[in-house]
Amino acid sequence: MSEQPSLTIGELESKYYLYRRAMKMLVQEGRGATTIQRTLCWSRLATLHHCLPRRYKSPDHILNQVRREVEEEQATALLVAEG
Repeated sequence: MSEQPSLTIGELESKYYLYRRAMKMLVQEGRGATTIQRTLCWSRLATLHHCLPRRYKSPDHILNQVRREVEEEQATALLVAEG
């Protein structure tokens, strides 16, 4: 059985914004918290938070931030469409 190479913290850090963007896409698709918690992006964000808690927020916190961002974007788009 072959082992998968493990990621380094540096590799995880360099892809932080990709994981965050993936989470945002899941929120925009209307996925629930339980579904999002089973994703690779959630796992990688959790690892970053576990290893560097002062630098990276928990995935729960990031999910709440992303949800607010999506709601604000949708509200802005609605106002523009009406205006």
